[in-house]
Order: sequence, then structure tokens, then C-alpha cells
Amino acid sequence: MQGKRIERVNQLIKEEISRILQRELQDPRLGFVTVTDVEVTKDLRLAKVYVSILGTEAQWRTSLAALDGAKGFIHNWLRQHLSLRVTPSLVFRPDRSMAHAAHIQELLAELKSEETPARGDA
Repeated sequence: MQGKRIERVNQLIKEEISRILQRELQDPRLGFVTVTDVEVTKDLRLAKVYVSILGTEAQWRTSLAALDGAKGFIHNWLRQHLSLRVTPSLVFRPDRSMAHAAHIQELLAELKSEETPARGDA
């Protein structure tokens, strides 16, 4: 039973932080940030928030710095708008899986384009 509650809290926090990033925070340093996952500890004291950022390495750094700067605002928003006994402290972690998947797709597309003319010659 505890596992389902943690999953619901994870999803709730993910949805709320996504909403906050879209509608409440007006920091231009954020860029295109997507919350990909949230992992809350069993005691609900800490939430690891995994984010994906579209852009270069410099944009990753500035966006993560902006999120760290807004951590207090986001925590306070969650405390006021969620019905949780304890509002977890937030830790933002980069999630580079989407960038990695895009890179693999580019490599596969290059291989496919190189392979197509070779078959026509044979």
C-alpha cells in the first residue's frame, strides 16, 4: 500500500512542478524545461526532480541554476497548494535521456542515408 501512495505523490508533485514552470515562473533563464520524473523518499522528506532541458550545455547549466534559485518559491507553492503533511525538500537533477535518444536517432538516420545509395549501386 505504501508503494502506491508514493507513486501518487510522485505524480502529483511532477504535475504541480510542471504547472509552476509553465505558468508561474517568468525566469528567461529557464528555457524549455520538462519535468521527466519525480522520486520521493519513503518518509516524504526529499524529492528528486529529474528535468530535461532542450539546448546546449551552457543552457543546461543556466536552467539548472535558475531552478535552484527558484527552489524556495516552488517549495512554498507546493506547501500551499498540496494537501501533504510534509512537503518534501526539492533537489533538481538533470535527465539527459531525451537528448541521448535524439542523438541516437540522428546517428541512425545518418547510417540509413549512407546505406540507401550503396544498395542502389549493387
